[in-house]
Amino acid sequence: MSHMRTNTQSLDPAILEDPADRMTTDVPSHRSVRFRQLPARRRVAVLVPCHNEAATISKVVLDFLAVLPHATVYVYDNNSTDDTISEAIAAGAVVRQERLQGKGHVVRRMFADIEADAYVLVDGDDTYDAGAAPEMLRMLFERQLDMVSAAREGGGHGAYRPGHRFGNAALTRIVAWIFGDGITDLLSGYRVFSRRFVKSFPALSSGFETETEFTVHALALNMPMQEVQASYRSRPAGSRSKLNTFVDGLRILRAIVTLVQQERPLQVFSLAGLILVCLGGTLGIPVVLEFVSTGLVPRLPTALLATGLVLLAFLSQTCGLILDAVARGRKEMKRLAYLTFAPAELP
Repeated sequence: MSHMRTNTQSLDPAILEDPADRMTTDVPSHRSVRFRQLPARRRVAVLVPCHNEAATISKVVLDFLAVLPHATVYVYDNNSTDDTISEAIAAGAVVRQERLQGKGHVVRRMFADIEADAYVLVDGDDTYDAGAAPEMLRMLFERQLDMVSAAREGGGHGAYRPGHRFGNAALTRIVAWIFGDGITDLLSGYRVFSRRFVKSFPALSSGFETETEFTVHALALNMPMQEVQASYRSRPAGSRSKLNTFVDGLRILRAIVTLVQQERPLQVFSLAGLILVCLGGTLGIPVVLEFVSTGLVPRLPTALLATGLVLLAFLSQTCGLILDAVARGRKEMKRLAYLTFAPAELP
């Protein structure tokens, strides 16, 4: 897997810019810096889920409008009690609301409501570098990718608490071991998606585990994806993290277990069957040896328990085979839904 540092000044103008699409001098001052951009006919939506981010949302919106002047920034407020909505509107964002609490609910609503050719998903806490977005979009269209994820670098301990860093690394390794290597920052909140990814994504999670669902969905369907390095910084004063290291970590781990059960049922039930066979054999072999030598079964309860464990092992294996066929059918349906949309490509 290759890693590429983002640099908005080195983009190929033959790919990303038509002369007619360059910015003019009559734009607002916060957009006055010239960037080589995607053609205006490419619809790009910047999606920003927010909950009490009044201290940072204005800067996030302005930064993305500056580097992606043809994009539309959508801020989805998730029951904020501060001035998030008014700050976002003043900065030039399209503001909508989602009443069900949780990032997963907001992502599901955004993906369902918004029509675009490419989607930039970013948190509203001003910890991610907006300057990485043009390069991520260029990669998405030029290489016909379905997901480009920003692996966080820098920021120090103030931006990335040790507990979060350790949990992210551990969960990333678990997902890589089970589903395949493709992402080094499982919980990154800064990603670019193609339309075919967004419109075929089930979006079943309710909270921060939605990032895990993104990665597993892409890996399970063998989607073309890429990861780039992007700078990560501390939250500014007045902004507070909504992520709880232990509670949300356990929720993410539970989501991984659920996804493994759904996507790899044969492996899960085969492992359970192997454990049961080992237990049954450990208890039953001495009973069998004693019966062979004496013709008696003095430990009948042990013999019955061993027999039950072995029967459960075969039943587990049978369930695994059946559920694997079901999972294969679900995967085929998801793949067909994915293929109903055209790939991301340059005009």
